[in-house]
This record gives sequence, C-alpha cells and structure tokens, in this order.
Amino acid sequence: MVSIDVYLQRRMQNSNCGTNIHSQNHYLTMKQKHFFTILLLSVATLAGAQKPPLDWFHLDPAKDGFPGLRTNKAYEGPLKGKTSQTVIVAVIDSGVDAEHEDLRNVMWTNPGEIAGNGKDDDDNGYIDDIHGWNFLGGKDGRNVGADNLEVVRQYRAYDARFKNADASKLSAADKKDYEKYKEYEGVIAEKRKQAKQNMELYGPVVEALNDLVKHIGKDPFQVSEEDVRKVKSNKPSVTRATRVALSVMGGSGQTLGDVKRDLEEYYTHLDDEYNYNYNLDYNPRNIVGDNYADVDEKGYGNNDVKGPDATHGTHVAGIIGAQRNNNIGMDGVAGNVRIMSVRTVPNGDEHDKDVANAILYAVDNGALVINMSFGKGASPHKAAIDRAVRYAAKRDVLLIHGAGNDGQEIDLQNNFPNRSYLKKGLFGPKYAANWMEVGATHWKGGEMLAAEFSNYSSKYVDIFAPGVDIYSTDVDNQYRNLQGTSMAAPMVAGAAAVLRSYFPQLTAVQVKNILVSSSSKQNIDVIIPGGEDKVPFKSLSTTGGILDLEAAVRMAEQTQGKRKTVAP
Repeated sequence: MVSIDVYLQRRMQNSNCGTNIHSQNHYLTMKQKHFFTILLLSVATLAGAQKPPLDWFHLDPAKDGFPGLRTNKAYEGPLKGKTSQTVIVAVIDSGVDAEHEDLRNVMWTNPGEIAGNGKDDDDNGYIDDIHGWNFLGGKDGRNVGADNLEVVRQYRAYDARFKNADASKLSAADKKDYEKYKEYEGVIAEKRKQAKQNMELYGPVVEALNDLVKHIGKDPFQVSEEDVRKVKSNKPSVTRATRVALSVMGGSGQTLGDVKRDLEEYYTHLDDEYNYNYNLDYNPRNIVGDNYADVDEKGYGNNDVKGPDATHGTHVAGIIGAQRNNNIGMDGVAGNVRIMSVRTVPNGDEHDKDVANAILYAVDNGALVINMSFGKGASPHKAAIDRAVRYAAKRDVLLIHGAGNDGQEIDLQNNFPNRSYLKKGLFGPKYAANWMEVGATHWKGGEMLAAEFSNYSSKYVDIFAPGVDIYSTDVDNQYRNLQGTSMAAPMVAGAAAVLRSYFPQLTAVQVKNILVSSSSKQNIDVIIPGGEDKVPFKSLSTTGGILDLEAAVRMAEQTQGKRKTVAP
C-alpha cells in the first residue's frame, strides 16, 4: 500500500513534465496534464484549506475578496439596459454534452441543416452538422476516444526511414534524425514501462476503494469524511481504503465519491497511457477513415459533437456560456452566446490536420470567437494550422488559447499551437494579431496569485484569468470543479463574446486590445509557477494583468466607431 505522501509526490513529478518534444520529460497532452492538475489540487490544495465560493471567478476583488472577473458588476453596471446580439463561440475540444440542462438552450444550431435527414442541406461539406462537427469520428458512427501522443506518430515516421538502416552509412542530416528516432524509441519504452508499474501500484487502491463503498452501502457522493471515520471492518482492503480516503479528504469537504472518482480517473489515464498513448501497435485513425497524409482533406468525421469523453469540453463550454440567471447549476461569462462544439481533442495528442479543419469549420459557420484549451510540444504540420489562423484573421475571428499546465516559461518551440507563423516576414517573425494566450490565476491571491501549474511568458502570454477550483458543467447534467489554463482560456473567450455581443462594431484585434489594456494590473510579487522563488507578477505576461470584464466593457464603450481592418 503506497502512502498518500508518496502518491502526491509522484503525481507532482508527473504534473510538471515539460512540453519540448526533444525533452525526455515530455509527452503528456494538455488534457493529461490538466488531469494531473485536477488530482493535485483536489487532493493537496483543498485539503484543510478554505474553499472559495462556487462562483468566485465572477466576483469583485475589492468587494468580495476574490480575484474574479467582476462579471456580475459588469452586468449590473455598464451593461445594464443595453441590447446585445447573439455571438457564436466555437469550442474546439474533446466534445460538448449538447443536452446538458445548463447548455442545451445556448448550443449553436445550424440554421441551414435539417436534423437527421442524412443530407448536407446547407452544402458546407458536413452532413447533419446540427451543433457542430466531430473530426475524430467515422462515417459509420464510431469515434476515436484514446489516441497516440505526437512522439509515437513521429517515431512511426522515422521508423519507416530507419528501421533497417545502417547508422554508419547515413548522411549528416539523416544521422540527426536517426538520433531523434532512437531518443523517441527510448522515451516511449520508458513511459510505457512506468505506466504499467503505476497501474500495478494503483489498481489495488481503486479496488480497495470499491470495497469500502460496498461496505458502507450508500451513494459514495453522499458519504462524508465523518461517515468514513465511523467505518469499522476487519477486512484489510477496507481498512487500507479508509486510511487513504481520510488522508485525501483531510477536512476538504470532499465526499468519498470525489476521492473514488479522481483515483479511478487516474487509473484510467494510466491504462490509456499503456494501451493507447505510448502503444506503437495502436493507431485508431482507421476509425476516422480519412487520407491522413492529405492535410488539406476536408469533410471527414461525423456529427457526434459529444463523443465518448466530453467532460473537458463540456466544462469549458459552461464557463463561456452556461445559461445565465436560470437558477440552475452555474452562470457562464457570456449571456447571449451560442456554443458550437467542434470535437478535435482525443485522449492523446490532437492532430494538426484536425485542428486546422476545426478552425476553418468554425470560421465558415459563423463563429466570432474560438476557444482552444489544448496543446502539445510539437507540430509537424504547423503550416496547415497557420493557414487556418490566417483565414480566421481575414474573417475577423478571435482565437483564444490556453498557455498550458507545465509550470514553465513557454516559447515558440515548446508550446503548440501558437501565434507565430512558420513563414517569416521581411523583418523577422510574423505573428497572428487575432491570437490571445492565457495563463491561470488562483483564488487565494497574494503570493499565490499565479496558479502553480500555469505556464507563463513575458513575451507570449497575454493575460491571466481564473483557473483554479472552477465550478462548471460536466456531462449528464452534472457539475464539478476543475482547474487548469484550460479553464482560464474560456474565461477570456466568454469575455470576448460579451464585447462582440454588445459592441459588434469592434474587430477581433480591437477586442483583444481592450481585454489586454483593461486588465487589472497586479504590482505584487508572486511565487513563480513550478518553483519556489518570488517574481513580479507583471513578469509572467505581456500585461501583468488579470482579466477584468467590467473594465473591458467600460473601455469598449469608449472604443466604438473605430473599426479597423484585421491584419492577416
């Protein structure tokens, strides 16, 4: 039986993996890193600590004591009495539960499509795309759930060149690639070995928790820490599970169901790592049935916008636009929005081809804001994504991207997708003007303001927004707290949608500039994410600011009538 201290230490080590494809420590997707963040903060940060209000991210720092967006103040103040127009926000993610009680009334419905008739009524190349599209599905209705990581895909490409090669006879250029080939081979073998060892370690813990739940005999989500303390049993597995549960719960207010769910999800993650993410013999792309080598191919996929695991995307969608003031669940940031689900992110690394097509689909079908809470450490077909980003810029669409959960400084080589175009201009690199990169803040504020997992950069992160203990929608009419820059990005996407809704004459670039310029500047020193030293918060982004919706609305009022052409 592993102690909870060792458990947390190992999770911390895993959660801090880098994102450089040439680093031995990479190869976790943003979704996987996001899960480690969930596990760490639900177990460590909440244990014995104050819990924030469920809606802390909407609150006013001056009035309520939490570093929120001042969402409520914006609606009660400068937006009160103003009219708005509906704005479509695309959520490029793992899928969205379109039937969720807090989302079904705000889901985008394609006006040109007749549901279920098997025809492409609006002639956009996608049949029955009622609420969006799924680029991870096949025409037969099957879906990709788990997928490989990019390192496995790149290894396969190298393997086709070097499987039977004589290293001594390779050219200098080929030798460099051959070295990467052997490096990736070693990393894949080691990661798969670690996953199997951890499965053997945590499998018994999960089984023991199941025994504890059976012993108690009631819904685990109704079992409190006090209930667990009352458990008496001579069965060793129940006794062990009781100790683990109490160590994790530790005054946090978590239920036994919360603990059981988190550990089961972690075990499932390990199983996915071993059997899918790092498995060279597994390649699910045949399910999609596209010509994968053709990065310009369109029209593949299916219309299942939820997919097999939509927790992440559903949570993101709720932050952006869960129906406000309906006395159900929670309120999203934007009040007059329609959520378009574009399923693109598997339990593994997303494909560049799919990301490019997802952006194009969203733009062509009317999205003015696109949220992208995903990322990886390499982009072999970045040129295709660059073309899509340029297309979005020409169509006046704003792209919001989460900076990642590695607790490290990002650059243009270790975090993809990003704002930089491969093709340089006459005077150096060219950047997408319609792109925003978002870091995450903690509700504790003060020296803890920058979330310990958040990536940062004084050059490439534009703004920070709430990203810890974010209560939002989950699949099947559920709600839960999650954390990550995955949660911070949709805060910004929601705010952008508010501005585009109430001030439709503003361009994507103007909206970006307003959100950045009106951010609440924090002239304090904070613990640097992923470390222990203190640094000025302003050094972690280009602005040194946190998203402030009320200030953004007031600035937008002063910016009306200044429409400019968006730079491609």
